Amino acid sequence: METEIRALKTEKNAVIMAHNYQPMEIQALADVVGDSLELAVKAKETAADLIVVCGVRFMAETAKILNPDRKVVLPVEDAGCPLADFLTPDLILEAKEQYPDAAVVVYVNSTAESKALADITCTSANAVRVVASLPNDTILFGPDSNLAAYVQRELPEKTIIPLPPGGHCYVHMGFTLADVEAARKKGGTIVCHPECPPEIQEQADRIASTAGMIRAAAAGGDEPWWVFTEREMASRLRVLYPGRVFYENPEAVCADMKEISIADLHHALESEEHEVVLPPEVMDRARRAIERMITVGA
Repeated sequence: METEIRALKTEKNAVIMAHNYQPMEIQALADVVGDSLELAVKAKETAADLIVVCGVRFMAETAKILNPDRKVVLPVEDAGCPLADFLTPDLILEAKEQYPDAAVVVYVNSTAESKALADITCTSANAVRVVASLPNDTILFGPDSNLAAYVQRELPEKTIIPLPPGGHCYVHMGFTLADVEAARKKGGTIVCHPECPPEIQEQADRIASTAGMIRAAAAGGDEPWWVFTEREMASRLRVLYPGRVFYENPEAVCADMKEISIADLHHALESEEHEVVLPPEVMDRARRAIERMITVGA
């Protein structure tokens, strides 16, 4: 099946894009593996006729928004993101009425309809840079309240209003101070994702996006790392840096990220199901917000 996947990819001029949280057998077949920002940039740069996104729906939507004339498919149609579901267009519109002078920054982990109402999008890798680039003093930031708290701590001159107040990723909310204490007893560096709760961020040695973790690991050092994010990230780090020790929490699993199998990927290439289709007006507005983010990141 893996051989057929590679043949189909060539035959159809297809590119396979996989997030860092995908199972390792999917990552091994991908042309691009990265975080949400890396996948967004590569989606914009690709010359492929068919884009297969191995991730969750908002990632496939982002690829489609940036490539409206290309076919984008998500191998498993119901691979969603509970975090993205926290933010709705109605919430954004209500908040804009209450704070008319505020800028709207929407995390890329959101629906296309929410992105279409944003002034700019962001990822965990560039959220601070994106917010710092805006002239507005007040920022409506959604849907992850923990990432909003991280940005607030880094930019105290801004007023960050989380939208909604309790938006979160259930995987990262699973990390506790008991996990920190256990890691400290065994020794090593604690590296946490900014979607972790603020009390975990405060106790960690380093806060980084998944791409930031890869860059930091590349900088050297031989101390063990405790990787406080979805468990597959530690697997990816072990592949990239086989001489290093990376510990994961085996219970930190995103169920939606694990839905895609090799059989699903093969079927997606063969049948070109399930195609992502979005209203043109939603794509046009969302594209402006995403491209502003990419410009700031560049």
